[in-house]
Amino acid sequence: MKFGVIIFPGSNCDHDAFWTIQHVAKQPVTFLWHESHDLENCDAIIVPGGFAFGDYLRTGAIAKFSPVMESVRRFAGDGGLVLGICNGFQILCESGLLPGALMRNVGLKYVCKPVQVRVENVETPFTNACIRGEVLTIPIGHMEGNYFCDEATLAELQRDNRVVLRYSSPAGEITPSANPNGSLDNIAGICSPGGNVVGMMPHPDRCSESLLGSADGAKIFQSMAFTPITAGK
Repeated sequence: MKFGVIIFPGSNCDHDAFWTIQHVAKQPVTFLWHESHDLENCDAIIVPGGFAFGDYLRTGAIAKFSPVMESVRRFAGDGGLVLGICNGFQILCESGLLPGALMRNVGLKYVCKPVQVRVENVETPFTNACIRGEVLTIPIGHMEGNYFCDEATLAELQRDNRVVLRYSSPAGEITPSANPNGSLDNIAGICSPGGNVVGMMPHPDRCSESLLGSADGAKIFQSMAFTPITAGK
């Protein structure tokens, strides 16, 4: 499985993702420059966290116009695997690859801390190494992580099992107190209708080795690494 990690001006977690893929998941990986249309024959694309283009205008609003995102949209449309982490989730929503939007956190403060998320869907290429209902400890670091969508979209996400991760208590309870940013329905991650595109606010790239306090994030990359390649080229 060959991975590609996109670099935007302002990205600051691209090297975290690269390291995790290369040294933890032990898969081939390359960087992809935002001005290039070439995905270099990758099997999976990571849209990393950071502050693409300084988050000017609105998070992800400029990055969605990058030439590489035109190729990512086509790649995803053909069934290719795309994972957006934090700012990458915001970019995927702005690009129309995922529904909804990420708004300012409730309280209007930047939040950076480990949180618990409950795995709701293990039938995606990103969570198949997990157990349904399993609680993962993964850090967040964002100002705009408050997921929102209209009622019809939320009903569709719930009906089609497209909510992949929800903020929870350590015991797996979905409660308001476990929600760090005010996200609708405690949503921490969602997937596309085909399940091949996932956006998540928590950073699995920051917790894939026990030295970092949790190795739970490795399960996301391991799931991808052992997913059969069926489309996307």
